[in-house]
Order: sequence, then C-alpha cells, then structure tokens
Amino acid sequence: MGLEAVPHPYWPRNLELQHYIPNDRPMWQILTFFFSTFGALLILTWLAARWWSRTVAPLGTGRSLAICWFVICGIIHSVIEGWFSLYHMEIPGDQSFLSQLWKEYAKGDSRYVTADNFTVCMETVTACVLGPLSLWTVVAFLSHQPHRFVLQLVVSLGELYGDILYFYTEYRDGFSHSEMWHPIYFWFYFVFMNALWIVFPFVLILDAWKHLSASQRIMDAGKFKKH
Repeated sequence: MGLEAVPHPYWPRNLELQHYIPNDRPMWQILTFFFSTFGALLILTWLAARWWSRTVAPLGTGRSLAICWFVICGIIHSVIEGWFSLYHMEIPGDQSFLSQLWKEYAKGDSRYVTADNFTVCMETVTACVLGPLSLWTVVAFLSHQPHRFVLQLVVSLGELYGDILYFYTEYRDGFSHSEMWHPIYFWFYFVFMNALWIVFPFVLILDAWKHLSASQRIMDAGKFKKH
C-alpha cells in the first residue's frame, strides 16, 4: 500500500505531501525568535562597525549600514539557505527549528516543501557562493582591501539576478504556490521579504558602479598625463 497524502496548509490545495509533519511551534514563536535573533545581530554589527570607525579606520554611516547588510546576508545565505540546500528532502517531515522555519515560510511559497528544482539550485548557489562572498565583503571593507567594491558588485549582482529569477519563475507559474493576496503569506513572506534583496542590492550596485568608475577615471587621467 502506498503512502497517503497528509493534510497541509500549502498551495495549490491539491498538492500531495506524503511525509509532511505540521510544525509543533506556533507562527508567533518562530517569527519572534527569527526576527529577534537577526535584530540583535544587526544591532551588534552596527555597534561593532561604529567602534571600528572610531578606533581603527573611518567608516561613514552608509558604509556601516552596508556592512550590517552584508553580515545579515552572509548568515542568512550560509546558515538558513544552506540548511535548505542540504536538507530540502527532509524538511517537510523534520521538526528542527530551521526546518520549521522553512515550513512556515513555505506557506508563502510551497516550492520550499516540494524540493522544486529551480529553488534547490538557486538556494544551493546562493549558500555556497554568495554566503561566503558576503562575509568576505565585510572583511574587505573593514581592512580596506582594494577589491572591496568589486566584491560588493559581484555579491549584489548575484542577489539581484537570483531574486528576479525567483519572482519571475513564480509569475510564470501564475503565483500558484501561495494564497494570492494573503496579507502575511503572500504580501509579507513572499513579496516584502524577497523584495529586500532587490532594493538593497540595486542601491549597492549603483554605489559600487560610482566608486569603480571614479577609480577608473583617476587611472585614465594618470595614464593621459604620463603620455
């Protein structure tokens, strides 16, 4: 006898999940722990960046905020998305905190409980490449490495490209993996949380473009004077 599909909160409603186990933690508990953890990390990173700016090397407010962003990205990409990359097949039936976090988020995008090919590939590349590069970008800015804006450009382009594909593939599927217009699952989980990785990377791409272009102008002017 085959396994029977288990009732679940995901869309489309005829989706079959044979090994799904409902979360034993309520939504408020999962979200409170997630946002309080990253809120504390954000505050600590901001304080550390300001201390670094006063005692080691000057960092403007905008650069300190960018460092905070890359720290958050590095942890989310490496740890949370890395968990999905490693355990995407086990998540529906697993009750560890990160699996429950993904099962909660999947109410806004059920591709995360069906091991969707695009989602697995995208998250694996993000975890293995953009996670470490985000943390390297932090180190590069703190130590004023000459390639710091190149790293900022590469990471931000990767995030922007991946997020556009993420939205576009769901658009092509007719937004069928969540309850359309739901204030939490669709607008907050799916739209707002992912839109952050369009807005901030776009601003950082422009910032890197400005600094790299300025450096190239100085080099070009120096070569012109030599000749």
